[in-house]
Amino acid sequence: MERYSATASSSARVVIKKYSTSFSLACRMLDKQSRTHIENVYALVRLVDEVVDGVAREAGLSDQATAQALDRLEAETEAALRSGYSTNMIVHAFACTARLSNIGTDLTRPFFTSMRNDLSISNHDEASLDQYIFGSAEVVGLMCLRIFRCAPDSPTGHEAEAESAARRLGAAFQKVNFLRDLAVDTSELGRCYFPGLDPSGFSDDHKNELVREIREDLDAAARGIAHLPPRAALAVILAHRLFAELNRQLERTTAAELRLHRVSVSSGRKATIALQTLLPYAFKRPRPMTRPQHEESQK
Repeated sequence: MERYSATASSSARVVIKKYSTSFSLACRMLDKQSRTHIENVYALVRLVDEVVDGVAREAGLSDQATAQALDRLEAETEAALRSGYSTNMIVHAFACTARLSNIGTDLTRPFFTSMRNDLSISNHDEASLDQYIFGSAEVVGLMCLRIFRCAPDSPTGHEAEAESAARRLGAAFQKVNFLRDLAVDTSELGRCYFPGLDPSGFSDDHKNELVREIREDLDAAARGIAHLPPRAALAVILAHRLFAELNRQLERTTAAELRLHRVSVSSGRKATIALQTLLPYAFKRPRPMTRPQHEESQK
């Protein structure tokens, strides 16, 4: 079982390297055990996301068959949470982490519900979007928090503040993804996540309003970093700064351009941000950001 579980985690590591350079870069700041657990969570999240984002359709599955595949994956995940074993290595890796970190169906069920909504809801209102973001992103932040709380050097107390910050960070990341993937979501997937957004008439004023909303989430999330263990704090600071940089790029990009192209942070810029983050904390405990990172970087 030990060899099987280690191999399953190795499989999860491949997923994060192939699908997210930003997340993979931030994970390198973690201690080995926490990094493995975060990778295990991300791999399942990515696997489920791929089911609803077109891979199943490209394989020839109908919408009904795709929904059934998602149902089977959720059932397999819950079975693995109970038993600690799955024939699907990504599910197995996640279950190993979940059972050690107190991640249960209180978090996995909202996640699968949001992913299932991608198959049936094309346009969101305020209520459905809030529910979707909670299930698709905020619960992932809470999963990561539960992993970090298991570290031997994790600060105690301040549970409400830490959970609020984890949720706001997850929400910020999701909204950034919505905005930068606007072209693909609307033209290829037929989805519009932001209420009242008309892709054909998307304006700079509306775009800037969304950018400000993301910045508020990032600022709120930054205040929770003090409640994390040192290595986790460093990783979250880096992830925060990478997404803050992406949000700045979105701010500099016109709404018309976003309707046509996906915005990203260059590899060189990511490396620079990583170096700037790592050097001041190389020999001391990371401290919480005392002011919003988007303001610091403009100096």
